[in-house]
Amino acid sequence: MKRIALTLIVLPFSLLLLAQQKEVHCYPTHWWTGMKWNKLQVMVHGDKIADQFPMIKMGPKGILLAPGVTLTGINRVENPNYVFLDLAISPSARPGKFKIPFVKDMDLQYELKSRRAGNGSLFAQGITSKDFMYLIMPDRFSNGDPGNDRVPGMRDQTLRRDTVYNRHGGDLRGVQNHLDYLLSMGVTAIWLNPVIENDMPDRTEHGYAFTNHYKVDPRLGGDKAYHELIEATHAKGMKVIQDAVYNHVGLYHVTVQDMPMKDWLNQWPEYTNTSYKDQTLFDPHASPAEQKIMADGWFTKMMPDMNQHNPFVANFLIQHALWTVEEFGIDGWRIDTYAYNDLAFMNRCNKALEDDFPKITMFGETWVHGVINQSYFVQNNYNVPFKSNLQAPTDFQTLWSITDAMTKDFGWTDGINKLYTVLAQDFVYKDPMRNVIFLDNHDISRFFSVVGEDVTKYKSSISWLLTCRGIPQFYYGGEIGMTGVTSPNDGFVRQDFPGGWATDPANKFTDAGRTDKERAIWNHLARLANFRKTSSALTTGRMMQFLPVDGVYVYFRYDDKQTVMVVMNTAKEKKNVTLGRFAERISGFTKSRNVQTGTIAPLSEFTLESYDSVVLELLK
Repeated sequence: MKRIALTLIVLPFSLLLLAQQKEVHCYPTHWWTGMKWNKLQVMVHGDKIADQFPMIKMGPKGILLAPGVTLTGINRVENPNYVFLDLAISPSARPGKFKIPFVKDMDLQYELKSRRAGNGSLFAQGITSKDFMYLIMPDRFSNGDPGNDRVPGMRDQTLRRDTVYNRHGGDLRGVQNHLDYLLSMGVTAIWLNPVIENDMPDRTEHGYAFTNHYKVDPRLGGDKAYHELIEATHAKGMKVIQDAVYNHVGLYHVTVQDMPMKDWLNQWPEYTNTSYKDQTLFDPHASPAEQKIMADGWFTKMMPDMNQHNPFVANFLIQHALWTVEEFGIDGWRIDTYAYNDLAFMNRCNKALEDDFPKITMFGETWVHGVINQSYFVQNNYNVPFKSNLQAPTDFQTLWSITDAMTKDFGWTDGINKLYTVLAQDFVYKDPMRNVIFLDNHDISRFFSVVGEDVTKYKSSISWLLTCRGIPQFYYGGEIGMTGVTSPNDGFVRQDFPGGWATDPANKFTDAGRTDKERAIWNHLARLANFRKTSSALTTGRMMQFLPVDGVYVYFRYDDKQTVMVVMNTAKEKKNVTLGRFAERISGFTKSRNVQTGTIAPLSEFTLESYDSVVLELLK
């Protein structure tokens, strides 16, 4: 088990050992006054730490440690290297340090801090349909600080950009250096793949195998760089979404290498992988044994599955979520592998976040197939035994549908009719405007490759993304048509952004560094995204769609102030678009402004080439 010398943890960790130089790690490292979550459980980890705590009979009122702070329980568990301390923090508690005086041979202190100002206005603002999210894998975006490319003592010492299997050196400073670039493209929020420490032996670029929940990975710049990035992002009027992982941790997490108790993880007689069959969770005819395999089976042997039925595990995970939002000033929460968590636990965790941060938004990765499947995991209109309180999904169903529209022939249920049909089922969601829509991400093939690098198809798909209902999310590099497929390895969709390293031959962050094709894609995206920023119809308006005819699909976004008409031709030949059947939406309008070109023309029939699209703002 990896250990850190005490001298390195005195400052970051607020539970201090002053009498003896022993290694003790505490989670959470500190807390705050005024939190709704005021029944805190501090996990203390150190060599035979339980021996330092005398057997004390706790009275009904506990032990007063400081005004407003009471120790209500000392929980010994199977492993004597752990003690869990229960603290009750009343509204009268004040910021400061307090002692736990009776511990043998050491003087323990814990700190309560003042909450940061601006909850709901300066941070924890939430991500809404007014936003345009940009997903970044920090290791592959830009290297702003070469000094942290390798960190002595960490297990993964690779640094090779000529292979997708190793680290490349991108970091949080690199993201911060390009905030103005993102602003110019119309981005309002950045979502980073996990930034938490992943001290694993290999494939650490993705970040989904945590080894220390309370430490930002030093190869990304550590806690300091994360604080600085978020402050800089907020200063520019943008938001930050953190990638949360509750379902599993890395094999080298301290609680795996030195488990507090036997049931800290979901244990099996022999290694058992999840089935990935989400249907078992809502199937009224499902086998309980198969439900358990889906929920409690492991993703991989390298990422052990957390037992969220264990109350100590549940507290550990919930408190980390709360701590992170308050400590760093996160605005939104993307939850990895949502369907594989214990769903009752997730309801508790979601509620705890909403209690302390009323405006925060959460969306979960729901990589499933079917609207019913997807909607089961979020707030929906079903009368079913389990009711999820998750606000929104990552909308894989619209992704599969726009993919069909651009790659399959028009048919009764195929091609663009698939997209129409999926959107027609929005009645199942409490609020489909919260659904996160996207073309690709770090786990799936880049959409430009999916459509055969056809620029017309790709631009039409971008137009759909930025005009459909929901919250659009874009994957880094898509704006210049980066390519890549997940076969033979998902690393091929995680290539470096050209220009993010000082030695790169071309800098695609600048207009001069782009090819004509790249410039065409970038400008198409940026013009529409910046138009969307101030478009009430596209950000908060209603949606009305019309039946696709011969591959031509028309829908409107509208409110009392503005009407936007979107037309897509997914046929293999050009089509004439007549307007008669759209009278209920275009009545009273005589002209249109092409959002891409700015051209104003009479509102009349027109022609669209194969797979082309147009976004029109209707004018009186």
